[in-house]
Amino acid sequence: MNYDEFFDSISQKDIRIDIKNIERQDSLGLNNEALFQLPLIAMIILLLSKNRVKPRVNEVGSLVGKLLEDVMLGFKGSSQLLGWSANLRIRTVTALNFLESVSLIIMDERNNKLNITKLGKKVIDEVFIYESDLAFNLALIERAYRNYCVDSKLDGEIL
Repeated sequence: MNYDEFFDSISQKDIRIDIKNIERQDSLGLNNEALFQLPLIAMIILLLSKNRVKPRVNEVGSLVGKLLEDVMLGFKGSSQLLGWSANLRIRTVTALNFLESVSLIIMDERNNKLNITKLGKKVIDEVFIYESDLAFNLALIERAYRNYCVDSKLDGEIL
């Protein structure tokens, strides 16, 4: 049987697929494909710029990668170093440009750090109102960033 014969025979038969009983499946979290999506990267940048310790603009790309490595289970103990990913850095720059163009963040040229605007704070706060996978993962990233800041401060005091 060739291709055409197959579809001719199928079209002549009364074949149906019952799809009434499809149930909603709960999400099991963000997958690796989501890590390089601009909205997620933009939300992470907003989250970092909302923190009391503001990230430096030139460190944001590697910082986003490091935090994703620390938080996302697929990258824990992996030989992949997201902080060095050129693709992630390019997308981070694109996300930074977007956030600045829509006035969600401001780049302080005096100290080269990111600051969140009132509108940006409103956007990031809105995410945490809903108990979603995004809110959960952003909370993990926020905690990892605080830990990173504390570790950096302790390393600076030891040296």
